[in-house]
Amino acid sequence: MTQTNVAAPESRFLSDIKTLRERARQHIEAGAVTDDYQADRGTVLRLLNEALATEMICVLRYRRHHFMAKGINADPIAEEFMVHATEEQQHADKIAARIVQLGGEPNFSPEGLSTRSHSEYVEAGGLVDMIKENLIAERIAIDSYLEMIRYIGERDPTTRRVLEDILAVEEEHADELSDMLHDQ
Repeated sequence: MTQTNVAAPESRFLSDIKTLRERARQHIEAGAVTDDYQADRGTVLRLLNEALATEMICVLRYRRHHFMAKGINADPIAEEFMVHATEEQQHADKIAARIVQLGGEPNFSPEGLSTRSHSEYVEAGGLVDMIKENLIAERIAIDSYLEMIRYIGERDPTTRRVLEDILAVEEEHADELSDMLHDQ
């Protein structure tokens, strides 16, 4: 039986340990943002603050709809609105944490919140209109996150993962709202 020598894979793609250690000691005030960070940090922070505003508007809209939902079929839909509001708040928290990790400041200021948001705050009159407005907002969020993910690409894998995780939940929300709309 003939044995083939299998050489260990070369690690030329990785900097030598001494260089890694030296680079880590430079600019330590930047925290997680190292010299190898490839995205335009200013643009990523702007996009994340827009996403934060979008999530906050969604929280407010869903909470209003939860409390204002009325009618024979309103209770389960109102409860689902509150579940969505809670999940949107979790998204906002994840985005705010990532903004801070990148050395930015999350913009929670109520002033200008609606202009920074991609989605709108629509009060809506009845239950069907509430479902429609929330579905429209979810579709806006889906497209916004897809565009952000494409822009970020491989330049900031952590932010991309955060946005991909949020996108998956937004798609679930849209499916649930679409089902509710068909049931009315």
